[in-house]
Amino acid sequence: MTVVEPFGLNVRDQALEADVQAGLAAVERGLMEATKSDVPFITEAAQHLVRAGGKRFRPLLTLLSAQFADPYAPGVVPAAVVVELTHLATLYHDDVMDEADVRRGVPSANANWDNSVAVLTGDFLFARASHVLADLGPEAVRIQAEAFERLVTGQILETAGPREGQDAIEHHLDVLAGKTGSLIAVACRFGALMSGAGERLVSVLSQYGERIGTAFQLADDVLDIASDGHESGKTPGTDLREGIATLPVLHLRALAASGGSALDRELVRLLEGDLTDDARHADALAGLRAHPALDLARRDAVAHAEQARAALAPLPPHPAKDALAALCDGVVHRAG
Repeated sequence: MTVVEPFGLNVRDQALEADVQAGLAAVERGLMEATKSDVPFITEAAQHLVRAGGKRFRPLLTLLSAQFADPYAPGVVPAAVVVELTHLATLYHDDVMDEADVRRGVPSANANWDNSVAVLTGDFLFARASHVLADLGPEAVRIQAEAFERLVTGQILETAGPREGQDAIEHHLDVLAGKTGSLIAVACRFGALMSGAGERLVSVLSQYGERIGTAFQLADDVLDIASDGHESGKTPGTDLREGIATLPVLHLRALAASGGSALDRELVRLLEGDLTDDARHADALAGLRAHPALDLARRDAVAHAEQARAALAPLPPHPAKDALAALCDGVVHRAG
């Protein structure tokens, strides 16, 4: 029985277990090969986060989605490599934007070297992803381009903030659908498409990916507040320190604005202050961890995971369907 960490996914079917293990090992080899350069320093920087490990959530979804047709089709593993390379590239850029010091339990690339190296390494990984992608055909290139546009749009929306009159939580969900849901939807879509699944199955799995992607990121919102850092591989409260309003903060603001207590308003004022100060940051984290807003955010993550589970209903009975359903629990369990 394979347990895919950190989601606690028990793969109980022996054939599926073998396919998942072999597929993830092939993806890992593909990642190492794709991040090699003739310049040793580029190889070191490009493989920095690959070697740090990570969830490999997107490749896992690609491999599971391929199970509904031919999981051994030649494009499945390269497609999984593409989505993970793209994800890794965004992490290098995110760490520069967030001025993060830690990623996946190791120093971030910008902390290890500098911002310029981190940005350029991210660009190198995008280039390598495009190189692998080119062999998968024009349809795959188009799908990836559309997803990348959505990803960047989500990042811009986050930077710009809600438009006038827009509900802040609605805006946040739009941001997450673009920044995270788009690429996770592609991971599922590529798995189904490359394996030769029919259009209906491709559509179902893409919808599942979009929904579980949003649930995944909402769980990360909770983890940024609730985690001790071991689970997320990042310093707790990183988003908080950078002034990024994640779901618990948005729920707190909504509660305070709609007749909340004096303590609610006091915590909002604390969050609006300078959280680069370690003592204020610690107080803000402690306040949010004890506040009902954190539980509201957890419930939202669970609700989106249940939407993902419901999206699987049209799929035929299959051990991979059971595994995808189990991931709905595993994703939000991290935030429990």
